Order: sequence, then C-alpha cells, then structure tokens
Amino acid sequence: MAESTSSGQQQAATPGPKKAGGKGLDAIYRSISEAIIEHRLKPGARLREDALADVFGISRTGIRKVLQRLALEQLVTLTPRRGASVTRPSVDEAKDVFEARQMVECALMEAAAKRITTADVEELREMAREERKALRSREQRVAIKLSATFHARLAEISGNRTLAEFVGQLCSRSSLILAVYGNPGHLGCESHDHDNLIELLAAGEGGKASDFMERHLKSIEASLSIFDEPEETPDLRDIFAFDA
Repeated sequence: MAESTSSGQQQAATPGPKKAGGKGLDAIYRSISEAIIEHRLKPGARLREDALADVFGISRTGIRKVLQRLALEQLVTLTPRRGASVTRPSVDEAKDVFEARQMVECALMEAAAKRITTADVEELREMAREERKALRSREQRVAIKLSATFHARLAEISGNRTLAEFVGQLCSRSSLILAVYGNPGHLGCESHDHDNLIELLAAGEGGKASDFMERHLKSIEASLSIFDEPEETPDLRDIFAFDA
C-alpha cells in the first residue's frame, strides 16, 4: 500500500447564465442529479421545465440545457411532446448496468490495490461507517447514495480518470435501479462487504479484491426484484426547498 497521499481536485463550477437570485447551471445540475440519486425524485417522476425554472429562478432555456445534460447521463429521459422525466430503467437495462459494473470495477481493483494510500483507506473506512449508520437508521436513500459514492471513489483510486468517470455514471444509474427494483432495508449485500473490500485493497491483494468485488456486485444484482411504481408529478418546489 502506498504511503504518499494524493487527492483529485474538483473542477471549479462554471456558472451559466442566470437571473438575479438564480443559480448557475452547474449548481442546478448538481441539485437535480443529487435529488435523483437520493430518490427525492423517483424514477418516472415528471420534470416540468416551467416548474423547475420557477424553482431555481432561471429561464426555461437554462433548465432545458440542464435536462439535456442529465439525459446524456441517462438520469433523465426526454420524450417529444411529453417533456422530461426521471429515467425508469427496464429489467434489461438493469442487467446491462450491473454487467458493465462487473467488467469495469473488477478490472480496476488491481490498480487500486497498488495505488491506495493510508489516507485513502481511512477515507473509505469512514464512508463505510456512514453507510452502515444509514442502514441501521433505515435511511435507505442515504445508504444507496453513500454506497454509490464509495464505489466511485474506489474507481478514482485506481488512477484511470476515464474509467472512474464511467463508473460514477454507472453507479448513478444503479441508484435508480435500486430505487425501482431494490428491497427496502438493505442494498443487496452484507453490511461488512465494503469493510472486507477495503482490507483486501489495503493489504495489496488486488486479485482477491477483484474476485470479492465480482461476488459483491452479483449479490446486489441477485437481490433485485421487479415491482411497478405509479407515475407521479412531484412537488418540485418542496423537493428543492433548500437548493433554490
């Protein structure tokens, strides 16, 4: 395990055009994507441009740009004459996402085991503790978000920025899949899975970490069950009360 520490610098947000009292487009993008990942906006929920423009204090043109960006990441679906809605992944899409995660995340474990630092290990352990705390408190939305963040961070540690970004997008889509097909109260894996994975990486056991990651992701996928969720038009002002 490497002893030197390194941390990626977040890119500074580039504010887009906004009205007085409005928010930059990057900040609005983050607010909406976080609401989707945290399931404050549920799969299938309609996202009216006029309502979002009113909530965030910007033009509908600005909101349209944000929704198009979210659509590129497949968090939002744009339908002609119907507008935007939070993506509701199909069964086939769910299988594809987890297959992609297994192919990419497992392959990154060798590099992560070589590059991981003591600071990384402590950060990951704290993330795992927060996730367990959320599960014990039955805060399913928070736990799912923390799990996605944990996996995205592991990918970053590997040092491959392109694949790490791809894993981040897959984890965001997985959050939607868990919202639609997951079972309340757990994430489809044992609560100590992430701790075990951390210890393997800390010990430099990249091969074992890769095998464990495969079992971990397969366990999550195996826990999914199909159920129908009615379409809804959420109160966007209420959802973004603290973001606008």
